Amino acid sequence: MNAIPPRSEPGPGEESVWDFPQPPRIESVSEKLRVVFDERTVAETSRGFRLLETGHPPVYCFPAEDVDVDFLIPIYGDKVCEYLGLIRYWTIDVFGIRSEGAAWSCPNPTEAYRAIKGCYAFYPSRVDACWVGPDRARAQDEDFYGGWITPRIAGPFMGKAGTRGR
Repeated sequence: MNAIPPRSEPGPGEESVWDFPQPPRIESVSEKLRVVFDERTVAETSRGFRLLETGHPPVYCFPAEDVDVDFLIPIYGDKVCEYLGLIRYWTIDVFGIRSEGAAWSCPNPTEAYRAIKGCYAFYPSRVDACWVGPDRARAQDEDFYGGWITPRIAGPFMGKAGTRGR
């Protein structure tokens, strides 16, 4: 059975994922975002975006110019998201050290999500570290959507066993 967890009230300085919209919304992020894999910064930007959807921690998107794309290898087997359109998955390979399916991109998103065209999003569980400003993010349970959980985001979060339905 797919149960929706009860909403927790956010504390001071926190946002509740239950206040995020459905369908998802994109917002610009001016804080520095950073992804580290094998002791190497593979993505860093102050021009990122976050994708916000009810019940899920934000997914952070990096413009291609701010990603070391030389370390990305496409995975064949694209999928389609009902909101974003075609999703392409990527493996990070840093001189032979690999993380399969560590990133995804939207090469040609639907009109409402054009801002993230060509951007890359990274799964925090498949890299060494993800940062939003001074906050180190942790992964959403079971890699569901690849959301980044920081101390400023209040749950509970969709993605745990039994919580994938609406």
